[in-house]
Amino acid sequence: MLPDVLPRPPVIPLAEYHQRRETLMAQLPSNAAAIVPGASLVTRSHDSEYAFRQSSDFYYLTGICEPDALLVLLPGREAGQSVVFCQDRDPTMEAWTGRRLGAQGVVSAHGVDQAFENAERESTLPDLLEGRELLYLPLDHGDALDIAEEALSQAKSGQRRGRPALKGWMDISPLIHAMRQIKSEAEIALLRHAAAISARAHVRAMHLARPGLSEYQLQAELEHEFVWQGGSGPAYSTIVGGGANACVLHYIENSAPLADGELVLIDAGAEFDLYAGDITRTFPVSGRFNDAQRALYQVVLHAQERAVAAIKPGTALAEIHQGVVSDLTTGLIELGLLEGDLQTCIDEQRYRRFYLHSTSHWLGLDVHDVGPYRLDAETPRPLEPGMVLTVEPGLYIPDEADIPAAYRGIGIRIEDNVVVTAQGHEVLTDQVPKRVADIEALMASD
Repeated sequence: MLPDVLPRPPVIPLAEYHQRRETLMAQLPSNAAAIVPGASLVTRSHDSEYAFRQSSDFYYLTGICEPDALLVLLPGREAGQSVVFCQDRDPTMEAWTGRRLGAQGVVSAHGVDQAFENAERESTLPDLLEGRELLYLPLDHGDALDIAEEALSQAKSGQRRGRPALKGWMDISPLIHAMRQIKSEAEIALLRHAAAISARAHVRAMHLARPGLSEYQLQAELEHEFVWQGGSGPAYSTIVGGGANACVLHYIENSAPLADGELVLIDAGAEFDLYAGDITRTFPVSGRFNDAQRALYQVVLHAQERAVAAIKPGTALAEIHQGVVSDLTTGLIELGLLEGDLQTCIDEQRYRRFYLHSTSHWLGLDVHDVGPYRLDAETPRPLEPGMVLTVEPGLYIPDEADIPAAYRGIGIRIEDNVVVTAQGHEVLTDQVPKRVADIEALMASD
């Protein structure tokens, strides 16, 4: 009997993409234009490409998944404020790589005001930008800078014919990223679905794990579930680290055998409609924690559960991180892995030998999603309803002579995805057990 498939959430409606463009244009001066390029295909080897993945900012504003597209926003333009340049219709290329939308298809399928094929871009874009004095574009995008240079050259040429001069350009990324940081209900539904797929994959891996398998075999089970459920695959490189490999934060080789008596750390998440899941669980390969593993695991779990409970509007991630640091440091002292009083160990950052990263990051269209963590150099940004983040404390004990032998080479991280709500928070990934008794019971079940 085939495993079941989760019901798909509704797609984001065209009206929401339209409203995003309107909201962005409302922040621009009336004499400005904005240019947001999409992504291009990237060569993998010789004449084959990596699977295409659209630029997150471009997708956020359009919902278009074709390569080599360009969005132009023209506040106040009577003939249409949103214009897209797209791939040319080409029957020969379409026979090889699939049907292209073309200009008419982009307008009908995605609700932009006007579209042109890329063959017309060189001649049409300067006319669209005529009279615009400021150009907003993502300055970290190489193609955008090329377009800006071209537009400036065209503007200088037009100035000789009496057109207003293009005075310069501004970075549009902070405006888009501030919008992306607060998720709509439709976005949260997609993130909830990506989390549900990711959760099922982690449960599947826990069920199947046993000594003698290799890390890559658990990776295969995880990624099978991602695709079986309609996701595009992993949202980032899957991490399956058995034993001391769990102490390497971005371990992606996934090539070692899983050994009896060791833990395995899995950090993996599905991507669904470009929205990311991001879960980490650590569990015993053989199904039961030993005493040292359990003691260290409980320290991380205690810190993680308290951090999740602290999420609510008005709280800052810096406060939550400091609580995690205090909890982990207390546990390390109690286990004899640190010496000294709590405040001294924190002030001198002795815990950083075992805890190297922050507690949280934003989550959305990118697994490490965009948006500032601070209002200014001195002020952390308080959490607001609609923000989505991870909570992922961990401890990574090196295999070194001054460490008690029972703890050497143990890496533990526990990560959940959390939405900030008006009342507090919602955990999107609580379908995956994380308490010791629940993990052992799942692994013992048929």
